[in-house]
Amino acid sequence: MSKHTCQKSSGIAAVAWTFLLIALLFGTRAKAQLAGATLSGVVSDESGGVVPNAEVSIKNLATGESRGVTTNTDGLYSAPNLVPGDYVLTVSAHGFQTLIREGITLTVGSNQALNLTLKVGQLAATVTVTGATPTVETTSSTVSATVEQQTVVDLPLNGRDWTALATLQTGVLSVRAQASNASTANRGNRGFGNQLTDSGHRPNENTYRIDGININDYSNGSPGSVLGASLGVDAVQEFSVVTTNYNAEYGRTSGAVVNAVTKSGTNELHGSAYFFDRDKIFDATPFFANSKTPFHRAQFGASAGAPIIKNKTFVFGDYEGVRQNKSQSGAVHVPSANARNGIFANGDVVVPDPMVSKLMALYPLPANATTSGDIATYDTSGLQTIVENYFTIRADHKLSNSDSLSGTYFFDNAPQDLPDPLDNVVHEVFTRRQMVALTETHIFSPALVNVFRFGFNRVVGLVNEPVKAINPAASDPTLGVSPGLFAPLFNVAGLTPAGGLGYPSFFGHHYNSYQAYDDVFWTRGKHTLKFGFAFERLQYDVLSQLNRNGRFGRYASVENFIKNTPTTVALLDPTIRKEVRSRDSLFGGYVQDDWRALSNLTLNLGLRYEMLTLPTEAHNGFGVLNLNNSLSAPPVPGGCPSLIAPNNPPGCTVPVKYMWKSNPTAHNFSPRVGFSWDPFKTGKTAVRAGFGIFDVLPLPYTYTIGDSQCN
Repeated sequence: MSKHTCQKSSGIAAVAWTFLLIALLFGTRAKAQLAGATLSGVVSDESGGVVPNAEVSIKNLATGESRGVTTNTDGLYSAPNLVPGDYVLTVSAHGFQTLIREGITLTVGSNQALNLTLKVGQLAATVTVTGATPTVETTSSTVSATVEQQTVVDLPLNGRDWTALATLQTGVLSVRAQASNASTANRGNRGFGNQLTDSGHRPNENTYRIDGININDYSNGSPGSVLGASLGVDAVQEFSVVTTNYNAEYGRTSGAVVNAVTKSGTNELHGSAYFFDRDKIFDATPFFANSKTPFHRAQFGASAGAPIIKNKTFVFGDYEGVRQNKSQSGAVHVPSANARNGIFANGDVVVPDPMVSKLMALYPLPANATTSGDIATYDTSGLQTIVENYFTIRADHKLSNSDSLSGTYFFDNAPQDLPDPLDNVVHEVFTRRQMVALTETHIFSPALVNVFRFGFNRVVGLVNEPVKAINPAASDPTLGVSPGLFAPLFNVAGLTPAGGLGYPSFFGHHYNSYQAYDDVFWTRGKHTLKFGFAFERLQYDVLSQLNRNGRFGRYASVENFIKNTPTTVALLDPTIRKEVRSRDSLFGGYVQDDWRALSNLTLNLGLRYEMLTLPTEAHNGFGVLNLNNSLSAPPVPGGCPSLIAPNNPPGCTVPVKYMWKSNPTAHNFSPRVGFSWDPFKTGKTAVRAGFGIFDVLPLPYTYTIGDSQCN
């Protein structure tokens, strides 16, 4: 749960420095929530005794890259942050036959245990064993599941949204009533991606990561475009869904963690191409309709991976395009011919208001319209168009036997043009997403590995951006009520809402997230230790303009409209409306110890600390309200009598920056405790349990979306 009633503490900095110092003592800084897999286990002889100093070589069959580790005095080996894929493992030790273990498959984010037994003999003698990696995790209490590459590729997906496959996991459901992404701002403000709930958590309490970098949007929701989907399924090798009991590596929110890894190139050239077509010709006519609704979607693309330098440098690329035309058919209601002339069904006769008479150009009246009372009805079929382009590119390079580097970039651009029901204007809903991920892995020794990541996530969402006026009256400035604007929104009982270019509410979202993480993996005795540090700088700019052309209504009837007697009038003065630019920083650190207390019992012990700085606004637009049964705040320094900006005289600037008087996240210490027990010592059965405290941080979406900021 979120914590809202904490005091500011001078210990915040001390805690942050403590975690940083711990990381430095063990060689470097640290990072959380890796996309790689960890393979560990115990090497023993046939009598059950451990084999120290055994050389373990783990080779990736696709790229030829090998990782070498050595068992410690307890016979334990551990290889963290391995690229998901197929591996062969070779174990050698003095006085024992060399063991080759084939058929090992590692999945994203997994902590896989594989114990090995060596036979006494000459080192030159080799024993090859083929067998699948145990599917039961016997060393972690975390409840998670992996959606593997074959599942990602083979299962049909509506819109080819890879995040939809998360619903295959227990407790993860797609919200049934997804908000519309048509002409309303609701979907844009909630986020365009597929909304998922995990074990009752809100959709914006989940975390989505690609190659270890957070890709949540400005609402902290699922990533997605105006199509309502997250493309790039052919670029995703696999992903895991971590639901409960996760260890101290995971933070930021308390819901599920969807952790994906992109495909990389291999030593062989591989590629694919596809084309999917959806069209009304393949649909059946609806039962209550006489014809099919026009609809056409073409979804196409290609991907390829290849070596640049064999066993050393690889590249992979993927492109996907969507071209969609969809009818927005429906019945519209306009004033009847008699009502336009002031003649009404109840017998009243009035002289139409001159301004309203000019507005009739916004209410077309075709010859095929049917009249009932004061309202005429006819059918329209405006065409929604989407042109989306998405691509991903990834490069991997082995710098040396101790260093490797990888980088990923994706770009998704998706404008959607949509006419209003009366076919007067076209407005656009637009999304653009970009992500950069850079990862460097350094092996200090077989027992000490460091992984550093830097990432950048940018999301732009524009809702109801004016495009063009189809009806000349929609761009007639004489119909506007504010300078430089066109006809306002007219909301009349029984009629379809009408207005000029720019009449719907506009929302502009611009979100940047700069991320830096670092992890240290250290194997010592029976302990597999991890130390982590995370930093994220959040920048969220949002502009809300509710009915920026103005709003007239609600008119109680068509007659009241013709007479121009509205119930309410709302006019927005653009000079007092501004973009809210919130700024915040996240700091996190953790320590995690996976302790093999017994050969068949692993204890997972961890502690995480995570906090957000007090938010600021780029124009000092946030204030602290400390009200006691009064609408006025106490006097503040600088000559301003009030903390509430509109209550101050012209030219007075309130010199405050923070929304909270004290930091509600200053004491977010989150212990995580769990165990995994293999009762039969076969690797086929695991009894697991865990306990933890998980925080939902007050990220910018909780206090920024929909705010009205005035000077």
